[in-house]
Amino acid sequence: MAKKQNKIQSQSKKKNKLSVKNIFIGSVIVLIAGFLIFNNFIKNPKPEMDYYTFTKEGELVFSDSLGNTKAKIDLEIADDEYQRQLGLMNRKEMMENQGMLFIFPRQDWLSFWMRNTFISLDMIFVDENKKIVTIHKNTRILSDTSYPSTKPARYVVEVIAGFTDKYNIQVGDKIDWMGMTLNNSK
Repeated sequence: MAKKQNKIQSQSKKKNKLSVKNIFIGSVIVLIAGFLIFNNFIKNPKPEMDYYTFTKEGELVFSDSLGNTKAKIDLEIADDEYQRQLGLMNRKEMMENQGMLFIFPRQDWLSFWMRNTFISLDMIFVDENKKIVTIHKNTRILSDTSYPSTKPARYVVEVIAGFTDKYNIQVGDKIDWMGMTLNNSK
């Protein structure tokens, strides 16, 4: 009977050692997995979000009412529904000499917002004659605040906040672009 009891105790100790060993191995695996997930989160906090970078598609010139050049920027174009909706959302940076030109099929009352936009912008609304009709300066990032045109517009140029002050861009000035063919342009 003592041998049988010793055998049972011995088997019980082996099971306990296996259980402790299994728990230890499982804990190590969980810790490693947790470390890998945490490390990936630190490197890319929102892996499901795509971040976009600037792609030059042409150049745009700002000029006064007499045709004197005030500034020139490299241009990315948003001339279809998808590109206009995406705009400059999910961009981490944009240089001072870069901007986006939104082209609409016809002149209308337009309004923009800054949802998912991480860069403060100056929004420049332009009519079908390429004359600036409205400027919203230093827009608030990550905001659903509406920035409407004060007159009907067909184009919107977005540049880095402070650009219009630095280059004295004003309502009544004009824009023109070069080096590209646009789907919805006149």
